[in-house]
Amino acid sequence: MRSVRGFKRAVAAATLSASVVLLAHAAPAHAESAGTVIAVRAQPDGWHGMSGGSTVEYWMADSAGTPRPASGSLFVPAGPPPPDGWPIMAFDHGTAGLGPGCGGQADPAKYPYPVAMARQDEIIRHLVQQGFAVVAPDYLGLGLFDTGPHPYLGIRTEATSTIDLVRAVRSVRPELSRTWGVIGVSQGGQAALGTGHLQQTYAPDLDFRGTIAIDPESDVEKVLPLAGPLIPAVANTQGLMSFFVSILAGLRAERPDLDVDRYLTPQGKAVLDDIGPLCLDRIIARVAGLGVGDILAQPLADDRIRTGLDAYLTVPTAGYDAPILLLLNVTDTIVPSPLHAALATQLAANRVDFQVVTGTGRHCELNPQMEAAMDAFLARIRSTPTQR
Repeated sequence: MRSVRGFKRAVAAATLSASVVLLAHAAPAHAESAGTVIAVRAQPDGWHGMSGGSTVEYWMADSAGTPRPASGSLFVPAGPPPPDGWPIMAFDHGTAGLGPGCGGQADPAKYPYPVAMARQDEIIRHLVQQGFAVVAPDYLGLGLFDTGPHPYLGIRTEATSTIDLVRAVRSVRPELSRTWGVIGVSQGGQAALGTGHLQQTYAPDLDFRGTIAIDPESDVEKVLPLAGPLIPAVANTQGLMSFFVSILAGLRAERPDLDVDRYLTPQGKAVLDDIGPLCLDRIIARVAGLGVGDILAQPLADDRIRTGLDAYLTVPTAGYDAPILLLLNVTDTIVPSPLHAALATQLAANRVDFQVVTGTGRHCELNPQMEAAMDAFLARIRSTPTQR
């Protein structure tokens, strides 16, 4: 892992080490602006189970607009590109933790869940086979750089990490088109929706075609204000507790002005301190046996924290300029179906151009009807000429 303090030294060393860099584009020190490349390194066949893959290090904007180093992956189909270049699909991954290396895109060996990684790689491989170049961000704090705890479910940095990666790879790979879309699973579904909303003002120079969100997180900001010190520990809720403390840790890191610590017990502060560098498996172990009441000294119900949670978490439900495909499992136990229904209802009320295809599988599992809808959505992106 690299610290931010040692970042410039690492970039210089990487530039000089041409013998170990198969493909590298190093950005000069004065080019530390969001959407610019630090380095691109080709990876051997079999990386992520594919060929044509590269790690990407780049600058992204944090929620305040400050450039921060981040990482991700790039996959380009074999053969000559089409006349307008390879269209791009960005892939946003699901929940993986808070610390460096947990994102799994630039460094898959450190991803805590090999089965989940294989399923995500299967989606990426399918996109490449469909004729798309694919970029996959680690998200801020989850990749090759130690920038502090990942702002978990912070929708702004999820979106900027995705859009800035698209812009960065296009700056060094001329065979990549302006046409692009985004797909995400779970946390990545939320990230994809945030990306699809933000791109129209953040990257209007690109030709964005639409969003596919698979069992996305949504409306959590409406539930969290119910949390308070009187809620006891409940057996077998480590998964939900890991999400809860991860949200608080991310919010505390991104919004110090909210003084999240004032809402925490001493044990809650210790938990948030401990989990900052951890991946999800170790976060789950850290909160084993704990309940919300062990973490919170007072409810998350006053206007100050509620406003902060809204700004940090809320999925936009209006103002999209490209279509959305929601692939939702009504039997999802990670993001319960009432939250899925609330998201679809809000989009419909705001006359957003969206389609829903449902299944009865586990979280982020796709049935044949969902897969067919996804392929039809991708075919529409691929077949429509790039807008000049």
